[in-house]
Amino acid sequence: MTVADRPGPQVDPCFAAMLADPRTQLRPPSSIPAFRDAFEGWLGAEKGPPVHAVESLQVDEPLNPVPLRLYRPTAQAGLPVVVFLHGGGWVVGSLNTHDSICRALALKSGAAVLSVEYRRAPECPFPGPLEDCYSALAWVHRRATGLGLDAQRLALCGDSAGGNLAVATALLARERAAPASACLRHLGLIYPAIDPGCNSDSARRFADGYMLTRESMHWFWNCYLNGGQADVTGERTERPAYLAAVMHADPAGLPATTVLTAEFDPLRDEGEDFARHLRVAGVPVVSHRYPGMLHGFASLPSLTPVAGQAIADLAADLAASLALANEEPCR
Repeated sequence: MTVADRPGPQVDPCFAAMLADPRTQLRPPSSIPAFRDAFEGWLGAEKGPPVHAVESLQVDEPLNPVPLRLYRPTAQAGLPVVVFLHGGGWVVGSLNTHDSICRALALKSGAAVLSVEYRRAPECPFPGPLEDCYSALAWVHRRATGLGLDAQRLALCGDSAGGNLAVATALLARERAAPASACLRHLGLIYPAIDPGCNSDSARRFADGYMLTRESMHWFWNCYLNGGQADVTGERTERPAYLAAVMHADPAGLPATTVLTAEFDPLRDEGEDFARHLRVAGVPVVSHRYPGMLHGFASLPSLTPVAGQAIADLAADLAASLALANEEPCR
């Protein structure tokens, strides 16, 4: 039975041709370099809108100079900064694959967007990518004034694995009492990866046939947590550290958060469960579910206008938090 033949709500027809091609069903690859090249060719082809300026930068640490790309929507001085962490299962993705989404986010939020090229698994497993993201946040807080940006108005955003890294970076900054932690005003999580066990109802219901497969998510988590050295096929015998399995973290004190989910996404329920987890802890949360959408839709404006709507929804929440923060300097 194909996806279109299944009873109940249907995937948006804009994805019909893509889902009909078996090559679009993500599986653990036989060649990671080839997988990365294919991902670059696919998402890297998405063309984003023009912005005022784009600048290549890097974290100035000699042993680990993390590449960065800064998008300025206008020439205005003192813009707030959204640190963006790309998705791709911690294995694929780059500054280029998420260029389009960063451009749109900068224009629609009115904030500068700093995209981070963290090291990738399995060559660099947890906590390496997280440490790179933390370094980027600390760097921009330290260098903001020299860049003509506002160090007191920061946000973290990411899609999929990048959503996981956004939460974990905020938690790590809080744990280390980093100066940037007090200046974080918003978290933007686009279909975030939360559950290493991939055991939610949506993970099982949409395990196959909806582009992102449960099998591939097990593989991505294994690459991130274990450097790809062991198969992950089900329940884990040891709980990963809370900076990876962020549902196990105490979220008290995290900034206001927006969580975007897609109806036909294996990660849908874990993202929505995490939103409820935050609310219980007293964190202000806005959650949007987009009917008919698949995982990754926000990066595909050429296929669906809902991509632009989702970024606009997130950008509005970011702009509201960052504007409010302008009246309340961070401690």
